[in-house]
Amino acid sequence: MPQVSIPLALTFPAEGSLLFETSGSGEPAVVDTVNNVILRLLTSTPPGKLAFTIIDPVGLGQSFAGLMHLGDYEESLINRRIWTQRDQIDERLAELSEHIEKVIQMYLRSEYATISEYNAQAGSVAEKYQFLVVADFPSNFSETAVRRLQSIAASGPRCGIFTLIHWDQRQSAPDGFAPEELRRNSVALVRAGADFALAGASPESGAKLRLDSPPEPDLAGRIIHKIGQSSIDSNRVEVPFSQVAPRRPRCGWATPPTSCVWRSGAPARRSTRCSPSARAPASTPSSPARRARENPPSSTSSSRTSRSRAVRSRWSFTSSISRRASSSVLRHQAPAPRPGRGHRERSRICPQCPPAGGRRAETPGRSFSAARRAGRCGIQEGRRRRTYARSLLLIDEFQEFFVEDDAIAQTASLLFDRIVRQGRAFGIHVLLGSQSLGGAYSLARATLGQMVIRVALQCNEADAYLIMDDTNSAPRLLSRPGEGIYNDAGGAIEGNSPFQVVWLPDDERDDWLDKVHGLAHQRGLPAVTPIVFEGNAPADIRENDLLRAALTTIPTAPPAAALAWLGAPNSIKGPTEAVFHRQSGNHLLIVGQRDEAALSMLGATLLSLSAQHPLGTARFVIIHSANPGTPEFDSIERVVHAIPHEVTVARGQDLAEVMNGLAAEQKERAVGTEGHPPSVFVIIHGLHKFKKLRQEDEFSFSASESEASSGAQLTDLICEGSSLGLHLIATVDTFNNVNRSLSRKALSEFEMRIVFQMSANDSASLIDSPKASNLGLHRALFYNQQEGHLETFRPYATPTPEWIAEAAVSLAQRRGGVPA
Repeated sequence: MPQVSIPLALTFPAEGSLLFETSGSGEPAVVDTVNNVILRLLTSTPPGKLAFTIIDPVGLGQSFAGLMHLGDYEESLINRRIWTQRDQIDERLAELSEHIEKVIQMYLRSEYATISEYNAQAGSVAEKYQFLVVADFPSNFSETAVRRLQSIAASGPRCGIFTLIHWDQRQSAPDGFAPEELRRNSVALVRAGADFALAGASPESGAKLRLDSPPEPDLAGRIIHKIGQSSIDSNRVEVPFSQVAPRRPRCGWATPPTSCVWRSGAPARRSTRCSPSARAPASTPSSPARRARENPPSSTSSSRTSRSRAVRSRWSFTSSISRRASSSVLRHQAPAPRPGRGHRERSRICPQCPPAGGRRAETPGRSFSAARRAGRCGIQEGRRRRTYARSLLLIDEFQEFFVEDDAIAQTASLLFDRIVRQGRAFGIHVLLGSQSLGGAYSLARATLGQMVIRVALQCNEADAYLIMDDTNSAPRLLSRPGEGIYNDAGGAIEGNSPFQVVWLPDDERDDWLDKVHGLAHQRGLPAVTPIVFEGNAPADIRENDLLRAALTTIPTAPPAAALAWLGAPNSIKGPTEAVFHRQSGNHLLIVGQRDEAALSMLGATLLSLSAQHPLGTARFVIIHSANPGTPEFDSIERVVHAIPHEVTVARGQDLAEVMNGLAAEQKERAVGTEGHPPSVFVIIHGLHKFKKLRQEDEFSFSASESEASSGAQLTDLICEGSSLGLHLIATVDTFNNVNRSLSRKALSEFEMRIVFQMSANDSASLIDSPKASNLGLHRALFYNQQEGHLETFRPYATPTPEWIAEAAVSLAQRRGGVPA
């Protein structure tokens, strides 16, 4: 009778599991065959598409020691190591059971019969296939582990999990073990003398089963190393940002002749390729995300454990939004609390993106009030009248607002709740991000309940319930970096939609943002610099858009009230500014032992005031004691040379002459002059250093008459000059020196005051508050006594010589009356 050789092959997913039934442990034929099957699986599958969980309780890993080389390249290929102990076996089987649960609930559902059908459409986010390898079962298997193994054997193949099991029948089976469960879901091989045969095969058939031998150890080793090298970073999934970026009309947009960029407004028909920040797998074609984009909810909550992936998801989200909506339609407000020194001040990042019409960015409360005053009931009405832009508030690590149960946390909670509940009617939408929602203090559950969109990356079970709801723990099953769950049903399990965050490298992100910037320039939209709050650094004067605009515009008339920009605020508003009206008390006093910061503030004030006045409408008098050749002297000289207006620079020996001239001008203005005399700004840096200007010297027996008159003239200038357009800006190092330099009457005329860190008593004496005692290195308080206003801000750093030179070029255009 002729003999025919037919290969016995595993077929997936129907018959991809293998069961050896023997009456001994560690049989060489079984071990060799299983190793051979693993090598063939690895060599016939693309790198990174397979993962093995290996259990060897008797051999302690020796049976599969050669495969450990795979872990040297990519640990996920063999689940970190070979497992041998009872508790380890329980944990690994629990992980596989959770993976099956995730695949069934999140990917397959009722749409796909097997993971293979799902992977055919999932592309780069396809699930890998997993193999559970068990030697000498049931050694070290608990009753729980046996039940899980049977469940995996039954449900695993549909979800891409297959088993390669050696069953040592000499060992007594634990309670609950049903052998038929394994046999029914596996290709079972049994001993037939010295060979193996298919379980259930008829002996009369004469069929014999010959198991192939594995390759020689050297060849097997080379294969393993080659596969390992090819599998490096194979667990990393990178969905390119281009898949979610706006496309040309073929993507489904109804109207744009060139592209989908900045096509916001009424929702238009689009394809799933235009999803905002991530790609959803094939099981859910982005429909929930699309519905949320077309009818944005009040807010979005996000939590994660992988910081780099989550930060890049924020970049992807904001970059995509910026590509779809111009600054006339959308503005970003992004506070970002960070732990560290001074974090209790709640650091902020506030892009000062103006809405339509070029108005300054408003706080949410202002938006509500403005809408009510205008009689508008929501954003759509405002958009119809072209008055409002949408606002997107992004807060990373929002939990930092609630690290302590104090007044800050209580106020933040109330404001969050108001914005979340009412904001969407006014076009204000919120994106909150945090590594964990757990902790002693957190945002109120009622507020989170108003946030219908939940986005969760990999997290623990406790956070999963907090992010979603009490019945939805699906995020705990996530395993791949960047894998997440999008839920637009308030966390209900039926709203789960798995997705993969797109990967946006730094250079590609910068390229997209450059394109957005170029489009803004092409359409004539003004460039707006975000105000970035960095608690450990001074503010940057180059980020002051108002000053930039003033420097590049030639004024035609003097301002009704001149502004001196001092620094960046700790709130969502424009730069901190001192306003000089022609009325009593409009002087500015700067107190504190921060000489460099005070000098920088004086330089910013000089440039600010100079930029707002046409030639001939302002004059500056600068009194200082800096010695030539010092950095302080050079800094003053650079600013002075940049100013096109009349500037008088005086030092100690010039005081009498300067004060006499100011006193004469004050008397002349008090009598009355025709027209509108120019404003005069007298800047004294280090008032305490000039004894001739001290009020006490007027009564000193050793003082000359000229010295006493200079002090009296200064006091008279302070008390009467501001209403005549003569304003004084002075710096003093300590409160004690303030009392030595100024009389109580003169001090009361400085209604605008800036203080740096000082004692609580000195702070209370100067600004009616002890808050200056808690100021950090790069902080100051601005106090306006007339308005009862107290504001924390970051003073500007010393401007670079290059920036001052650029400002000088812009200001120099005024001498010829020709715009820059």
